[in-house]
Amino acid sequence: MSRTTRRTFLEQTAATTALAGLSLSSGLADQADPKVAAASALPWHRRTLRWGQTNITEIDPAGYDIDWWRQHWKRTRVQGVILNAGGIVAYYPSKYPLQYRPPLLGDRDLYGELAKAAHDDGLAVFARMDSNRTHEEFYRAHPDWFAMDASGKPYRAGELYVTCVNSPYYEEYIPGILREIIERTHPEGITDNSWSGLGRESICHCGNCSKKFKQRTGKAIPAEKNWDDPVYREWIEWNYARRLEVWDLNNRTTKAAGGPDCLWVGMNSGSISGQCRSFRDYKEICRRAEIIMLDHQARSESAGFQQNAEAGKLIHGLLGWEKLIPESMAMYQAGRPTFRKASKPEPEARLWMLEGFAGTIQPWWHHIGAYHEDRRQYRTVEPINRWHEAHQEYLVRREPVASVGVVWSQQNTDYYGRDNPEDLVELPLRGMVNALVRARIPYLPVHADHVERDGPRLSVLILPNLAAMSEGQCLAVRRFVERGGSLIATGQTSLYDQWGEPRADFALADLFGAHVAAGRRNSIAAERKRASETLHSYLRLAPELRAGVYGPKIGTEPAVAGKRHPILKGFDETDILPFGGWLGGVQAAAGAEVLATFIPSFPIYPPETSWMREPRTNVPGLIMHTARHGSRVAYLPADLDRRFGRDNLPDHGDLLANLVRWASGDSIPLTVEGPGLVDCHLYRQQGRLILHLVNLTSAGTWRAPVDELIPVGPLRVHVRLPEGMGISRMKFLVSDQKPSLTLDKGAAVFQLPSLLDHEVIVLE
Repeated sequence: MSRTTRRTFLEQTAATTALAGLSLSSGLADQADPKVAAASALPWHRRTLRWGQTNITEIDPAGYDIDWWRQHWKRTRVQGVILNAGGIVAYYPSKYPLQYRPPLLGDRDLYGELAKAAHDDGLAVFARMDSNRTHEEFYRAHPDWFAMDASGKPYRAGELYVTCVNSPYYEEYIPGILREIIERTHPEGITDNSWSGLGRESICHCGNCSKKFKQRTGKAIPAEKNWDDPVYREWIEWNYARRLEVWDLNNRTTKAAGGPDCLWVGMNSGSISGQCRSFRDYKEICRRAEIIMLDHQARSESAGFQQNAEAGKLIHGLLGWEKLIPESMAMYQAGRPTFRKASKPEPEARLWMLEGFAGTIQPWWHHIGAYHEDRRQYRTVEPINRWHEAHQEYLVRREPVASVGVVWSQQNTDYYGRDNPEDLVELPLRGMVNALVRARIPYLPVHADHVERDGPRLSVLILPNLAAMSEGQCLAVRRFVERGGSLIATGQTSLYDQWGEPRADFALADLFGAHVAAGRRNSIAAERKRASETLHSYLRLAPELRAGVYGPKIGTEPAVAGKRHPILKGFDETDILPFGGWLGGVQAAAGAEVLATFIPSFPIYPPETSWMREPRTNVPGLIMHTARHGSRVAYLPADLDRRFGRDNLPDHGDLLANLVRWASGDSIPLTVEGPGLVDCHLYRQQGRLILHLVNLTSAGTWRAPVDELIPVGPLRVHVRLPEGMGISRMKFLVSDQKPSLTLDKGAAVFQLPSLLDHEVIVLE
């Protein structure tokens, strides 16, 4: 891009939005222009939209081709780079002799050379740390700075020794390293892969921990993991608090050394269970953070590409939509299997990046090492980043448009999920979200503590097995329903308090139209066992219709007694649905309507024995209830969200989508009709709507990696316009298709002939 063309682009962008993503230098644009100057006045962490990282290995100093990488920075349009500085390995001549330097580095200041080159090119610099482990020499010098097990042996990760977050290593040594790096090279900020120390799976019994826990609580460190022990739960909360103290200490240090915008930002995961295992309280971290550096490099087969957009929306819900979330996007084969030096197939890398854009995540390419024999990975990101640069004004600083909120909390993952968050928490959430994606219904992740804040703009709240809820969270949900909002809940929602202690009945029983049956004994251990099982069980739909449907008759079919509820739309030719789970211990309240009941498991093999032993029960699987103020409430004792997350059965996804459409009434702002699996995200900026469509239709959608993109279409799109918003034109940001736009009763209607990987449509 020429200087003149770039200046024109920046001026146009600045005129539309204050966040233009400019370079830090003034050489790329005329800073005298007031529009450009206004955008440049934003701090670096609000305008650096594209990042790159070459994660230096210990052999790289011998042949790091800085000139080539500088050209690659320019080709890929990055505005910031992450450069290895210190921690486990130091790539500069540190005054701290115990900070390990690779032998091939010699006296070279590789980090300093790279930082100078980046600043000379007008790029922001994040000095990258990895600070929770050291080599043996360090451990021998300061054994009291390291995490210890109950027998007094140090915790190790391979050949390295794990430091303790309560030791002088974090209180004194790391702040000294931060100050040294800032004084030498003046980076814009410092980021750290492994900043939070020993994870939850191990208990540190070192002298520092024992002393500080005793001072804080008056108790001894728990000897072993026991979720039912109040002292163990106290230890969990103490560890969370300590990580926030580390966050605050490091930020005080960097700001004192480098100024108010010199940030320490760690790195954080896109997985809530991962954050739990590392004692990282996402809500509190986002309350403190100006930017989140997201270490979330690849999908799992069970979560799919759509999980990247979900992560972006979930974190923005905590952080705010005006701030940025750059994400480490691996150009090598990450995930399962992992090959650090082999290129990830371009379609796999591309769809992961595009789903990130759809969730308002910013790109950050990542390579392991500075030299690669598989050079295909160097080609992947350039066209994507150039597209991102050309359209960046539409990809940041925007608010989601959705009528459905999916409620989650980290406490539910910790204290109900405990050691099995996959089955108890993640699968129900994933299944519900996948059903919404499949049905093309926009949604917003909502933290359980933010229901009062976010609820007024939503018409439906979904609580997917949100078992552990505080009294305050339950009250917020109750107020939402009292204001006329609809509610969908599943599984054990509200049956436990915030610490995972069982209640005698659902805290929201009156809303559900359901109660725990007398004599039932609640146990997370029992629920965990049931959640992990797959049984040969079914649900019976009401009323039964097969007497009037094509098929053999044996004379025992019940007479058709009325029409079915709209929730059961599409199931007119079946009286049963596959279930796979266990039900019991719940009874419907008077006045509630039961639309499905449980059919207990019966043999699968041999086929001669595969017949229903108990074809009917009164055990409810789906309960409808109209709450006070006319609010629509659906409660699913049958955990179809968890089953859909695990089994991907279309019947489960269809029923979940029917529930949401019924609960939403006519409030869903978007309809997309046509073939394929298309993830849809709708946003609003001042005076315009922005619609992302990501085509996830592929032979590799549920089995990584994808190596081919398959086009779908045509797609008919219907977007309801917000009240008072007028639309006069539509433009596509990816393809050169020019469909006609029709305005019909407050909605924008158009047809997209074909969708390959993604499309972004701007209505203004």
